[in-house]
Amino acid sequence: MDVVRRNTDYAARLMVHLAKHYGNGPMSTRAAAAEEEVPYQLACKLMQKLNNAKLVTSCMGPKGGFVLGAEPSKITLLDVVEAIQGPISINRCVLDKNACSRSKICAVREKLADIQENLTKGLAAITLDELKQGAKQRRKQ
Repeated sequence: MDVVRRNTDYAARLMVHLAKHYGNGPMSTRAAAAEEEVPYQLACKLMQKLNNAKLVTSCMGPKGGFVLGAEPSKITLLDVVEAIQGPISINRCVLDKNACSRSKICAVREKLADIQENLTKGLAAITLDELKQGAKQRRKQ
């Protein structure tokens, strides 16, 4: 089971690309897809989902493209994950206590809920600004 799916990874790369160019005007999907090694047609679909979630804004015209919907420090990895694949869950019983008749007595569910909480908090603590900084440092090495 993948907690973060391939499409979500691609979307995160596209968002980091936009964060690196934040304040420089719109970036074309084609350019972002090429630089981040994301198939162009898939990048278009992902950008549409990110636009629907208001994480990016579409700019029309010959020099159009996409810009972040907020400052890179205000957009988290959790925002991106949920925009692309919806709420993530270690197990369905963690998001829906009614999914299993044993949820009130299940020791496994209790531990999975702890892991779920840590995962959610961890993703919410990582901003695009942080990811952008990490990408710059790796490029220098």
